[in-house]
Amino acid sequence: MNPEELLRDAQLLDSQGRLGDAIGAYQQLLALRADLPDAWYNLAVLLRKTGQFPAALACYQHALNRGVDQPEEAHLNRGVIYADCLHQYDAAERELVTALTLNPTYVPALFNLANLQEDVGRANDAKVTYERILTLQPMNADALARYAGLHTFQDLGDPLVQRLKHRFAAPEMSDADRATLGFSLGRALDSCSEYAAAFETYAAANRYSRASAPPGSGVYDRRAEEQYIDRLVAAFPVPPGAVAGGDATPTPYPHPIFICGMFRSGSTLIEQVIADHTDVTPGGELEFLPNLVRTDLAPFPQSLATLSPADLNSLAAQYLRALAARFPGARHVIDKRPDNFLYVGLIKRLFPDAKIVHTKRDPLDNCLSIFFLHLDPQMSYALDLADIGHHYRQYRRLMQHWKTLYPADIHDVDYDTYVRHPETEAQRLLDFLGLASRPPDETQLRAVRAVKTASVWQVRQPLYQRSSGRARHYARELATLREALGS
Repeated sequence: MNPEELLRDAQLLDSQGRLGDAIGAYQQLLALRADLPDAWYNLAVLLRKTGQFPAALACYQHALNRGVDQPEEAHLNRGVIYADCLHQYDAAERELVTALTLNPTYVPALFNLANLQEDVGRANDAKVTYERILTLQPMNADALARYAGLHTFQDLGDPLVQRLKHRFAAPEMSDADRATLGFSLGRALDSCSEYAAAFETYAAANRYSRASAPPGSGVYDRRAEEQYIDRLVAAFPVPPGAVAGGDATPTPYPHPIFICGMFRSGSTLIEQVIADHTDVTPGGELEFLPNLVRTDLAPFPQSLATLSPADLNSLAAQYLRALAARFPGARHVIDKRPDNFLYVGLIKRLFPDAKIVHTKRDPLDNCLSIFFLHLDPQMSYALDLADIGHHYRQYRRLMQHWKTLYPADIHDVDYDTYVRHPETEAQRLLDFLGLASRPPDETQLRAVRAVKTASVWQVRQPLYQRSSGRARHYARELATLREALGS
């Protein structure tokens, strides 16, 4: 097959979603014609999609060495891999700075640089970078919202409040932009104790978020959610000792620690508490289990009925290899996806010795915090308080089932209790995980660690209790939520 045919074949395979075959076709092409920068770039994109990060970095570099057009894009993509996939933040910043040296007005690189500066705790640097974006694009709703997220609001006379109101009402804003600005404005109003106006603004932001959702999404199907939880319960009907599972975690791979619970239940804080231990690496919200459920285990959980112990061992080893590749040398790695509460049964099949840390908080506070958070509109339950309450009840039902099956391996950490008694609760948590106690001077969070979460600046501040009981400010607005939550 000649180079032109190989190129067409690679592009066709890519368009069909056959990524492995497309990678093979590009590799054959480049073995014949190594001078094609666009082919190197396209191969790098595919390698990144399939989790082959060092190889992707190398291919982007080949594209740069061969004079790829718009090299700032290649440097941007290298920066994203270093930051999001390999957690090498200095290397990521070097790539982004290089991209901006080549093109100082390249807004995607500016955005990623500002995000990186936020993640590593450099709030003032991030503000300056967002200001650069807003100078280039004054109507950029995302930049304004992120800039406002770094600001402390105290009264309605703050010029930034007025700026948010003006942009939120501007007729040229799209539904997605209005959603972004509405959540930011709602936060500002809440900070100024304008609770009725804040709630009204958050409600409008959720409506705009739903309007901006892709076709066929943005609507929560309560019956479908109940049926899915029913299937999960049915797929794990017996105590764990009666089910053949994967092998215990083998060396030299990292030992996973799982944190799950509702979004906004304190999981990021608890990850940072555990990661203060010198033997623990924070992994953040890893995609491995959800990807596994969508691909190898589809349709889940029905597919579990046909899995053999050998299949489970193979999947467990695949997970551990992925951890080792992303966190080389780590002894323990935290997998902190809140929605992994759906997969506790799967986790225990793959890793029978796994410890599950379950974060929770006052239900009204938790649900209200979700309603006030700008989540992906495809997480449709989050757009309506009654739907959030329904989702919470299904979550609670499933967690009760897991606790019945694995009572010794699930440890509840209550956010409201933790912020009142952090030392006691931290020690209980470390004891559960079998980790040695930390010296007293290590109890504060390390500010240099990157935090990739909507709670980033809350986590970086000293412990505070003002989020506990937050729902009391919205008592009149929460009647529907109380009814949805039931007892």
